[in-house]
Amino acid sequence: MEIARKWVQIVIGFLTNGYWGFPWTRTIYQGPLKVVCSPGLNCYSCPASTTYCPIGALQQLLAGIRFSLDAGQYFLGWYVLGCIGVVGSFLGRLVCGWACPFGFIQEMIYKIPSKKFEIPRCLRFVKYPILFLMVILLPLVAVNDFGLGDPWFCKYLCPAGTLEAALPLLIMQPGLRATLGWLFYNKLIILLFFMFWSLLASRPFCRVACPLGAFYGLFSRVRLVKLRLDESKCTNCEACHYVCPMGVKFNESPNDAECITCMACMEQACKFDAISLEVGGLPLRGSSLVKKT
Repeated sequence: MEIARKWVQIVIGFLTNGYWGFPWTRTIYQGPLKVVCSPGLNCYSCPASTTYCPIGALQQLLAGIRFSLDAGQYFLGWYVLGCIGVVGSFLGRLVCGWACPFGFIQEMIYKIPSKKFEIPRCLRFVKYPILFLMVILLPLVAVNDFGLGDPWFCKYLCPAGTLEAALPLLIMQPGLRATLGWLFYNKLIILLFFMFWSLLASRPFCRVACPLGAFYGLFSRVRLVKLRLDESKCTNCEACHYVCPMGVKFNESPNDAECITCMACMEQACKFDAISLEVGGLPLRGSSLVKKT
């Protein structure tokens, strides 16, 4: 299953970043597919990106609401909210484990041999203030004289944007280097920090700072696709604790908002068929079936 998951991550990564004409055009893709909402954190300004980032789109939506209202344009952008809401209600953080390019990059870095460390569980709550403040509140209320806000998360924090968009654009358009200032170097430091942390701990950005993961995590109890624990079969051996890339103790919190449904606990750890994959409440696959395939 882990091999299949890696292939799904790679395929989705190429589908959402399928514009390979950028080395010749030296610009970002602006074609008709750019109206499609990517399920994972995938920067709109990445030269290869054929989709837009849901977090970036949500910020732009909120940042322009007051300007739109002042101009007499009464719309709320239900398409953006509907896309991430539908994805969240169906899949929750399964998207993080199967479809997010930046999550895949962190996983690959973590495979580099080095001493590994655990991430304190209390840090998992940092991403919720980031979601509320940088994605929702500040773009909505911190506006200029024209009533327009800034995309605070994309502009000041997002390491995926630095890696996928800023650095490639600087390589393709050397003239942009003259415009670099503290904002770019600040985000470059943030990127290097999370890349180094990914070497030492599993998926630190996903677990600590990703607002999209925080949003999808809100659907952990109601999403249609999830892992289910059969308490009558569970022996509390805690084997599932040691294989989870997100630090979830599945036997203690089967509806944990951190679960990315990578199925490592079901496939690699549980020997008692206590964990199963369910879709809409119907069991689809259990750990014993995984081990037979």
